[in-house]
Amino acid sequence: MKNDSNTREEEQRKESSSSDWRFNQTLRNVQGLLKGRSFPGKVLLTQKSEPLQECGSPVLSPIMEKSYSENDIGPDEHVDRSSEGKILSPGNTINKSNVGKLKSSGTNSENTSGDVQRSISGTRSTDSTRITKFTKELSGPTVILESLREVAWSGIPPYLRPTVWKLLLGYAPPNSDRREGVLKRKRLEYVDCVSQYYDIPDIERSDDEINMLRQIAVDCPRTVPDVTFFQQVEVQKSLERILYTWAIRHPASGYVQGINDLVTPFLIVFLSEHLEGSVENWTITDLSPLTISNIEADCYWCLSKFLDGMQDHYTFAQPGIQRLVFKLKELVRRIDEPVSRHMEEQGLEFLQFAFRWFNCLLIREIPFHLVTRLWDTYLAEGDALPEFLVYIYASFLLTWSDKLQKLEFQEMVMFLQHLPTHNWTHQELEMVLSRAYMWHTMFESSPSHLAG
Repeated sequence: MKNDSNTREEEQRKESSSSDWRFNQTLRNVQGLLKGRSFPGKVLLTQKSEPLQECGSPVLSPIMEKSYSENDIGPDEHVDRSSEGKILSPGNTINKSNVGKLKSSGTNSENTSGDVQRSISGTRSTDSTRITKFTKELSGPTVILESLREVAWSGIPPYLRPTVWKLLLGYAPPNSDRREGVLKRKRLEYVDCVSQYYDIPDIERSDDEINMLRQIAVDCPRTVPDVTFFQQVEVQKSLERILYTWAIRHPASGYVQGINDLVTPFLIVFLSEHLEGSVENWTITDLSPLTISNIEADCYWCLSKFLDGMQDHYTFAQPGIQRLVFKLKELVRRIDEPVSRHMEEQGLEFLQFAFRWFNCLLIREIPFHLVTRLWDTYLAEGDALPEFLVYIYASFLLTWSDKLQKLEFQEMVMFLQHLPTHNWTHQELEMVLSRAYMWHTMFESSPSHLAG
């Protein structure tokens, strides 16, 4: 036991000593991919071309490596050139506690099961380090959640997502001996809740409860309309049971439109343990009623845990979201003053487009096959997620900085409501997350940058 402790301490020392190098390497690669755009803190860039590797793949920072799975693998992307920037950023000290998140985001792992072999198809040799890290974090009698968050931040192997998400949300206990018993008990509790609140005649409901159930029934068919799987009647009934049960048990907020979107990543991930192939070809009726009930229960409890950290986002007037939209406006002003000034001159309010982003957590803004990868980072952030969303959405918005500065008010509104992300792959998403992480690290170390 003592040898294991010494080994872990040695690894932590090595990781700490290399953290500055890894952060600067990521910063250089992000700057190269942004083709010379400057960043806050007076970061100055000088570019020089770098040759591609022999295999033709671009040299990317660890956080930029793609995530692959059977259901979300995209076309191969190639970058013709990457640039290296020399960084002059006096006064910005790096928060080393966060630098550990700069890991590779390959998403496959070693295992002898058939599920693992399916996930490994298309994997890259650079994933082996992350494979080892996930295996190490999950193999002990007790999972160290902070370490798991660090390795999960940059993407989780698809076949491990169900387990890791439950752990990160605190639904499944870190102690492996207690895990099965706790999950069994919580699933039975969910069945009792459905029986008590959902499986009753309308005559036993209040008028408000009837109206809420009707609204949920209207919204479920509208959930992720581009994915035919969610148009199955049985899937919509599962969503309805989860949402109504959650709303009844959370009367401070009740059901708010948009929460229906937040169930979908959980449903897809937990179903992936039982259904093979593309999501488009899944049929929920292939599963037993018990399996469906267990999956619903897992979705319900994980949704509850997830929303516990952002209660005021879905209470009356949704003050939590309004507060974050204001912070987003201020952050964009500090990062990209020209686009901020142009939007203000055109009379465009951030609430007109960003409210939906925070309400639905970008699920409606990016291709659905990228959502689970984005949510790996969401769940790894834990209680800090609401504040980090501001940086993700600033990075997302400023992807189109040059375009936005050329548009007038009506054109901007239409553009921001129908963003050209339908062809996005993991590379674009990793770009957004890389910028968000970098800006968060810089501003967190120098909070006065965000002052008036």
